[in-house]
Amino acid sequence: MDNLTCGKILVTGAAGFIGSALVAELNSRGYENIIVCDRLGKDEKFLNLIGLRFEEYFDGDDLLQALNGGNKLGLSCIFHLGACANTMERDCNYLMRNNYEYAKTLACFAVKNNVRFVYASSAATYGDGSNGTMDDEAQLETLRPLNMYAYSKHLFDLFAGKNKLPIYGVKFFNVFGPNEYHKGSMGSVAVKAYQSIVETGKVQLFKSRNPQYADGHQMRDFLYIKDALAMVIFLANVGGEANGRPTHGIYNVASGEAHTWVELVTPVFKAMGVPVDIEYIDMPVDLEAKYQYHTLGNIDKLRALGYGKKLFTLGEAVTDYVKNYLMPGNKRMQDVKSSFVSG
Repeated sequence: MDNLTCGKILVTGAAGFIGSALVAELNSRGYENIIVCDRLGKDEKFLNLIGLRFEEYFDGDDLLQALNGGNKLGLSCIFHLGACANTMERDCNYLMRNNYEYAKTLACFAVKNNVRFVYASSAATYGDGSNGTMDDEAQLETLRPLNMYAYSKHLFDLFAGKNKLPIYGVKFFNVFGPNEYHKGSMGSVAVKAYQSIVETGKVQLFKSRNPQYADGHQMRDFLYIKDALAMVIFLANVGGEANGRPTHGIYNVASGEAHTWVELVTPVFKAMGVPVDIEYIDMPVDLEAKYQYHTLGNIDKLRALGYGKKLFTLGEAVTDYVKNYLMPGNKRMQDVKSSFVSG
């Protein structure tokens, strides 16, 4: 059964980066049976919703009231992407309410009402990576997140695992691409590099404090938003036990390759036709102890589930992002659906 057509699709965090991109991609595939949810606050992320096609909008708090008493909205699938993703947030109570308790309430609703549930965990839950970055539920308790944001996500992963909830969790690695314009300092280095080149002609990267990595050669698993969305939508519709596939689990949403920061920003310069000019600056003291020098997401588990789509190379992804979304003047994804890749 197609979980995206037999009822309504709920997307939380729908005005955010990945959430709004997901709604745009669902629209491009012909889905408009969508209910969106977010907390718009006072910034300009509402702009990410303009032009998208959906049936109803709920504030985050109002949504829980609407779900109280049964599946009156007729949901068949929930993409729970809403969360406070600020790794520097210090209000632990807020993070627990927003990232942990809220996810528990939605997940329990979904399980009780037989609604497919795909939620955003985070690669940040892997901590410094010393205990590995394998998406293995049996190893969850060995992970040691480095900040409260990651810990709030980790706690929900543990809750879902211990209670054997039939839901899918996705650990997003370093996702970048259109619709992150509102994120400011939390935006990807790709978009910040573009903005810096426009303003100064150069890009600043952190010096390395680890002798194993040269300046700018700290490594990340960078994933283009178009690939991330294809993976998430695949999980929403992948078979179940009747197809010999698990109905639950945590999956890395990653490229499966690690690249340096230099390898990320160099294609930005090239796409803009500007000579490469990188300046290395000192890392903030409060970041040093929590800095990840290498992340890599193995996606063998997702491949084994049946995901076979070829991914963008890093160079292809950065070039597409810069030339088709950034250089024309920060065109938002909903204005360029024809160039958005489905599949």
